[in-house]
Amino acid sequence: MGDANTNGAPEAAPQVKMNVLAQFIRDMSFENILAQKGAQGDTQPDVQVQVNLDARKRAPENQYEVVMKLKIDSKAKETGDQLFLLEIEYAGVFVVENVPEEQIHPFLLIECPRMLFPFVRRIVADVTRDGGFPPLNLETIDFLALYRAELQRRAAASQAEPQGTA
Repeated sequence: MGDANTNGAPEAAPQVKMNVLAQFIRDMSFENILAQKGAQGDTQPDVQVQVNLDARKRAPENQYEVVMKLKIDSKAKETGDQLFLLEIEYAGVFVVENVPEEQIHPFLLIECPRMLFPFVRRIVADVTRDGGFPPLNLETIDFLALYRAELQRRAAASQAEPQGTA
């Protein structure tokens, strides 16, 4: 008699496993430009956040390093004068198992940054507060939309390249 639990269905794929082995600030810079200029007073900030992601395979099997790079530029809405500039590279070392090869790239650039983001948000809030500004609470980043936008940008760039030289 066969296994009664399978009912002829194919065996389920192994469950995806992801563990964070380490996370750390790889590089960080905070410049309080407002204080350096000696300016004071209340001003409404205009905050721009740029996000870049990078992932690479590490030597041990199933280990990857994912780096989230943020550039946060705050300028006064009224004058356009720069208030502060914060640049941070925050890395995580992950063990990822049972992810098909064709899905590992999106997994590393979507799921892994989701795990790192709450820690980056806290660091940004602490650094801006300690730097003399109200704590900056970053909006949640949609890493799936960011990944799709990067794929579209790369596709458009490859189509724009000249096909030959004259």
